[in-house]
Amino acid sequence: MIAVLLMLAAPAAAGGDSAAAPQQRRDQRSAWAARQEGRAMPLREIERRVVPQVPGADYLGADWDEGSAVYTLKFLRDGRVIWVEVDGGTGQVVGRSGR
Repeated sequence: MIAVLLMLAAPAAAGGDSAAAPQQRRDQRSAWAARQEGRAMPLREIERRVVPQVPGADYLGADWDEGSAVYTLKFLRDGRVIWVEVDGGTGQVVGRSGR
């Protein structure tokens, strides 16, 4: 729960786009509520499962989509961005783009 809040808040705290800040706050609240209601696993658990599946890549962070209850984990390898979509409720990878 705290990891989601800290991770999603980090870009704004680092001088990120202030126009994105309200959306980030909504995403944080939504992810927290889903976790509290048992609809989503903790981001830390999702990361523990997924990050090792993308060897040689730097993990950049995650976004939460309330409508689909999907975490999108972002990685960077050899100058290419890789997105891994994970069902927040089950922790199963449901999509991947980039290599």
